[in-house]
Amino acid sequence: MSETVLFDYWRSSASYRLRIALNLAAIPYRAVSVDLVTGEQKSPAHLARNPQGLVPVLQIDGLQMTQSLAILEYLDQTRNLGLLPQDPAARVQEQALAHSIAVDIHPVCNLQVVGYAAKISATPNSAREDWMRRFIRPGLQAFEELLGAYQQAPFCTNNTPGLADICLIPQIYNARRWDVEIYDLPRILQVEAACAEHPAFSAAHPDQVKP
Repeated sequence: MSETVLFDYWRSSASYRLRIALNLAAIPYRAVSVDLVTGEQKSPAHLARNPQGLVPVLQIDGLQMTQSLAILEYLDQTRNLGLLPQDPAARVQEQALAHSIAVDIHPVCNLQVVGYAAKISATPNSAREDWMRRFIRPGLQAFEELLGAYQQAPFCTNNTPGLADICLIPQIYNARRWDVEIYDLPRILQVEAACAEHPAFSAAHPDQVKP
């Protein structure tokens, strides 16, 4: 069996998602750091893995994959992780929650987007923080409202972690990193606490994998 290799960066939200999923699947893997701060993602070696110059890249089952949501679906289907419900109505709700973060919040808070916003700002010293707070808090406020139908579940929608939890937890990490106010989002904080107790999530935390 070929070795599973994850090319990631310790603070990358998309990489964080995959670390959680690989842990949930109990798949041993070798992590290879790609330093986004120094621009290693634009090196010829990494561009050969992913022409977009992004992380993560996962080598598994003789395949080389990019895009975290696509990889999460592959792992869910091949390892029976139960990240998405079988019922179509429940499935679309779980996907909507996950996409509200991974498709709506995350792209505008990407490192290269924020870096460019700071570069063209009249106040570059505070631009990064202002930008992050401008997009993360409203996105999480909306997520809190979307969770309203699942008040009894310890995780986002169920008694076990799903795709929404895997997308939410890295975003909470970013919110705390940029001092985004989330103290008034009790349902999100409840999910955060449940995930913090789960070994697959705690082992994937950036503080645990920082080079």
